[in-house]
Amino acid sequence: MSIILTEADAKALLQKVLKFSKADECEVNLQGEEWSNIRYALNKVTTCGSKTYKTLSVQSAFGKKVGVATIDEFDDASLEKAVRRSEEVAQLAPENPEYIGLLAPQQYLPASGFFSSTANMSAVDRAKAVAQSIQIAKAQKQTVAGYLEDRVGYSAMMNSKGLFAYYPSTKVNFSATIRTDNGTGSGYATQGVSDFPKLNTASATQMALQKALGSVGARAIEPGKYTVILEPLAAAVLLEHLFRSLDARSADEGRSFLSKPGGKTKLGEQIMDERVTIYSDPTNPELPASPWSADGRAQEKLNWIEKGVVKNLSYSRYWAQKKGVKAVPAPTNFMMVGGTASLDELIKSTQRGILVTKFWYIRSVDPQSLLVTGLTRDGTFYIENGKIKHPVKNFRFNESPVIMLNNLETLGKVERVVSSEGSFSNYLVPAMKIREFTFTSLSDAV
Repeated sequence: MSIILTEADAKALLQKVLKFSKADECEVNLQGEEWSNIRYALNKVTTCGSKTYKTLSVQSAFGKKVGVATIDEFDDASLEKAVRRSEEVAQLAPENPEYIGLLAPQQYLPASGFFSSTANMSAVDRAKAVAQSIQIAKAQKQTVAGYLEDRVGYSAMMNSKGLFAYYPSTKVNFSATIRTDNGTGSGYATQGVSDFPKLNTASATQMALQKALGSVGARAIEPGKYTVILEPLAAAVLLEHLFRSLDARSADEGRSFLSKPGGKTKLGEQIMDERVTIYSDPTNPELPASPWSADGRAQEKLNWIEKGVVKNLSYSRYWAQKKGVKAVPAPTNFMMVGGTASLDELIKSTQRGILVTKFWYIRSVDPQSLLVTGLTRDGTFYIENGKIKHPVKNFRFNESPVIMLNNLETLGKVERVVSSEGSFSNYLVPAMKIREFTFTSLSDAV
């Protein structure tokens, strides 16, 4: 059986599994993916590989007693065994007071995240894309290391109440780091696309090369509060902490930056600059995503922060029922509205400030204020009188994305970026100019 099932084949398989069920309720989830990658360092390919997987998970419920079994074998005997095992686990389990029951059939927005150009990528395609990156570094007698991965997969689910959902998707992520021959300059760039022909490893590597050459001879300047220009990649890794914190229950229970005394929340309040609008939209052609959430709820285009005001928080079905509100699912993508300023225009408008290419090693300091700490990396530059004057040594920073978005001066153009903090999540975010960004100490790392 193929790893990547069509909608019709996935539906037929899930129907077969449900016929084995003897539980009060049964839900079956199916996932499959083909994942390939190529890695290079010292201007040479070091590894390449691929991985495939297909798994099926069966959830059975008797009243509020729930059990789950997962398999990766798909003959009839194995499928039935998984159903029986989930039923056995459910019978042994204590009641789950937060189990709500299964969803009825839902209406989903049309899926748009699958591109045959990506699904049909070959080892030769990957090698050619990486070769362009290596040649750029070699031509300038510099050293590049990088990583390219492509994924084609699908998710499907069906339950005993008649719900069926299916979503196929593709994605390519690329990153490159260039170090100068003397080891004192470093530059980084990344790209994420759903449609392979849109990937341009050459332009990304040229940007990394420019950063690396420009960062040679970095000077130490005093830490403190500076106006900063955050390139979209740098902004994204901070905004990621905000995106992941728009949850109603943690706010209601006093565990969130959105909490208020007495069990109240900041829902409906303005908490940042009125130019800030953060939203999700599974149909956005630049960042397509699943039109349904993990539990089968339908996704829609939704503003989470609108003109600085908290408009929506995500709710589990249980918590929404408890609070008597609509059960808004957590989104499957995130994006932020930008402005019209180019990066050059942001720099030209700055009398004194710091340009940040990338943040890394981000760690939470205080979840209730979203204060995080981390380091700059791969290209940090001092701006004076509207021009980049010289590179500077890297900083450690302590900052909250909430405070940052209250200190907003200018929004730049939106770009799709790949998070550099290990998740490889893609976001649509703008460059931004921020005043009074807090750098606390220097770092000697390149």
